[in-house]
Amino acid sequence: MTVENVCIIGSGNWGSAIAKIVGENTARHNNVFLPTVRQWVFEENVNGEKLTEIINTKHENVKYLAGVPLPTNVVAIPDVVEACKDASLIVFVLPHQFVRGVCEKMKGHLAPNARAISLIKGLEITPQGTRLFSEEISRILDIPCAALSGANIADEVAREKFCESTVGCTNVADGQIFHKLFDAPYFRINVVQDHVGVQLCGALKNVVAVGAGLSDGLGFGSNTKSAIVRRGLVEMRKFGQTFFGDVVQTETFFESCGVADLLTTCMGGRNRKVAEAFAKTGKPIDVLEAELLNGQKLQGTLTAKEVNEFLSARNMVEDFPLFTTVYRICYEGLDMHAIVRDI
Repeated sequence: MTVENVCIIGSGNWGSAIAKIVGENTARHNNVFLPTVRQWVFEENVNGEKLTEIINTKHENVKYLAGVPLPTNVVAIPDVVEACKDASLIVFVLPHQFVRGVCEKMKGHLAPNARAISLIKGLEITPQGTRLFSEEISRILDIPCAALSGANIADEVAREKFCESTVGCTNVADGQIFHKLFDAPYFRINVVQDHVGVQLCGALKNVVAVGAGLSDGLGFGSNTKSAIVRRGLVEMRKFGQTFFGDVVQTETFFESCGVADLLTTCMGGRNRKVAEAFAKTGKPIDVLEAELLNGQKLQGTLTAKEVNEFLSARNMVEDFPLFTTVYRICYEGLDMHAIVRDI
C-alpha cells in the first residue's frame, strides 16, 4: 500500500484549524500517511519574528489561530515549491484569488499519483458560465480534485466543538482516504460523490444569508426568516440542477455542506451581519464592510450580482425570485420590504 505524502496549501484561520486535524490524523493513521505534514505558509513578520519560525518552534499560528496548539508534525515552509515537492495529497485552503498563481508555481513538482482537495468555498460565476475552484486546480495541475465544505466556523473547529463536514469526491477509493485524513470525533465527515453540489452550496448560501440579514434588520421575526431560508434552499437546489444537471444530487443539499452550512450562515456570519446593518441604517454596503468586517469582503452581495448577470444572460431572473430580489435591493435601490413581498 502506498503511503500518502500530505501537503497543505494555505495557513490562515481555516487553514490552521485544518492543519491541526490533518496533523493529528496523519500521526494516528501512520500506515496510510507519512508522519510529516508540510504546510505552505505565506511568510510574514509578527513582532519581529518570521511566522514560519514561530509555527515551527512554538507550534502555534499566533497571527491567525492564537491560543490553539498545532501538532508538532506540521512543518511550516515559506516556499510553495518546497512545500509541495513529491506530495501525493494536496489540501488547498487559501483565498480563491491566489489559486491560479499558486498552482502555476506547483506544476511539475507533485508526485505522479497526486490528488487534491479544495476547501475553498464559492465558485466563479460570469455571464458566460461557471467555474468551480476544484476545476481550476484540476485544469492547471492535471490531477483530480475533490472538495470539502460544511457548517465549519474555523475557531469552533479548532476548539473541538462538535460539527460535521462533507467531502465531495467522484473516486470512491480517494473518498475513503480523505475520510481518514479529516474525520475526527469532533469533526465528522460524510463522503458523497457530488463534488459539484458540495461547492455550489458554499457559494449560493451567502446570497440567502443576505436575505436573512435583511429580514433580521427589518424586525420580521423567526417565521419570516425561516421562510426566506427555506425558499433560498429551494433556489440553491434549482440552480444546481438547472445548470449542472443530474451531476448535482438533491441529497447533497441535506448534507452539512447544504442545509447545515446555510443555517449557520443565516444565524451568524458576516453576510447576515452586514445585511442586518444595511436594513437598519441604510448606509452603503461598502461603508458597512469597512466598519464591521475588519478588512474582509462580503461574499453574498458580490455573488448575488454575479448570479444575476448569469441569469440575465439566459433570461431566467424571474425563475429565481429570492436571488433576484436580494440583488435588486443591494444594487438597484429596491425597497427592502421586497424581501417578503417579491419572493
